[in-house]
Amino acid sequence: MLQNSLTPRVFIAATRQNDGKTTTSLGLLAALQRRYGRVGYIKPVGQRFVEIDEQKIDEDAVIMDRVFRLNCPLVDMSPIAVEPDFTRKYLQSANLEALVKRIHKAFDRVAWEKDFVLCEGTGHAGVGSVFDLSNAAVAKLLNSKVVIVTRGGIGQPIDETVMNHALFKQEGAQVIGVIINKVLPEKLDYITEFAQRGLKRKGLELLGVVPYQPMLSRPTLGAIADELQAEIVAGKPPLTQIVSRVVVGAMGAARAREILKPGVLLIVPADREDIIAAAADWLKSSKEPIAGIVLSDDVKPSDTVLKQLRGFPCPVLKASQDSYRAASEVHDLIIKTRPDDVQKISLIQEIISKHVNLDRILDAL
Repeated sequence: MLQNSLTPRVFIAATRQNDGKTTTSLGLLAALQRRYGRVGYIKPVGQRFVEIDEQKIDEDAVIMDRVFRLNCPLVDMSPIAVEPDFTRKYLQSANLEALVKRIHKAFDRVAWEKDFVLCEGTGHAGVGSVFDLSNAAVAKLLNSKVVIVTRGGIGQPIDETVMNHALFKQEGAQVIGVIINKVLPEKLDYITEFAQRGLKRKGLELLGVVPYQPMLSRPTLGAIADELQAEIVAGKPPLTQIVSRVVVGAMGAARAREILKPGVLLIVPADREDIIAAAADWLKSSKEPIAGIVLSDDVKPSDTVLKQLRGFPCPVLKASQDSYRAASEVHDLIIKTRPDDVQKISLIQEIISKHVNLDRILDAL
């Protein structure tokens, strides 16, 4: 049984995956720390995890811990990690009582001596139903009221919010309002007015409308390096550069000089020495370097090329994929904020503070 019923808490849910729960949580945690000081965080059920000290910890819990230094045990911030065979094992031998107990104990430890706890869900309201721990069920287990995050527009976000709201209501978890994320800046006022009207008709309050920020949808070089399992062979780290465009080096050298710009990631085999030389010429004359270079096709650079690359003012990575496969994997990359994404985290905290009504959330709790 959940022991802590006093510490204020809120559960951040979403209408679907990648709608902006983590972005919202990052911004709200910063605002809550300024307001309360001692804030805890928990992601009761996580699907994307890393191994730390032989424990599987959700990636979002790692981010929150490193950014905010929450003084909570990581294993309690991420009590359940859904491994590939987790569902099969559960269906073979259901152990709901043990999982519930684990979540309750983790929350009590996370909330110890804290003034507020932010709980983050995973995916839409029904995610986790297959093992009896949907987001709606978990919000109820934690005795937490809910904020639903959805993405830009009027019709579709409201339709999806109503559907998710129904499951929370069925489980007995109260939804206090909605945040609409990724709205085109020029449509901010229009969306705010009509979404407010539409949600009010469904008994829901609009708590914020957050403008779309292109930077947050772009990967960093570090994220790309991880996705491609690439290694640094030359140039200057760190890998925090934001990549605004990917260019595959399949053109002539003259054309390459024309399309290289700051923010570009150039993907090229190491034996295309003409394009690498063109990039070197461009970098000499440019005040700002490109984001980086990926040497594709698992081609080992010659000594001459390697010597040239070592002088580059941007990171140079080596990947095993061919150029088009590498570009495709970068294109399909799910953009997740990482602990070292300082620029992104600063922007997130700024826009959430400006566009989400924290006072209304706290009043509703």
